[in-house]
Amino acid sequence: MSNQALTEAVYYILLSLVEPMHGYGIMQNVEQLSNGRVKLAAGTLYGAINTLLEKGWIVALSGEKGSRKKEYLITEQGKKMLHSEIIRLKELLENGKYILGV
Repeated sequence: MSNQALTEAVYYILLSLVEPMHGYGIMQNVEQLSNGRVKLAAGTLYGAINTLLEKGWIVALSGEKGSRKKEYLITEQGKKMLHSEIIRLKELLENGKYILGV
């Protein structure tokens, strides 16, 4: 697994997709998880979704016939990326605490 750092938006999108969710639901969930600090515009969200689909970190689920709402779900590869990011963030936090003595 690469040591690639995730953007905050991608991190929250992947966290949101541990359960199937459509685009608008992802936008709401990201805002809730970040206590209103991260607000995704539709263009940003769908650009990220396309990238995540290409990387194989999420999949699009087949929706109800005639429905325009498409749901997405994280893949095992996406979960591994989240896990790697959590380890990276823990290291950042621990190094900062060590250096600052907190």
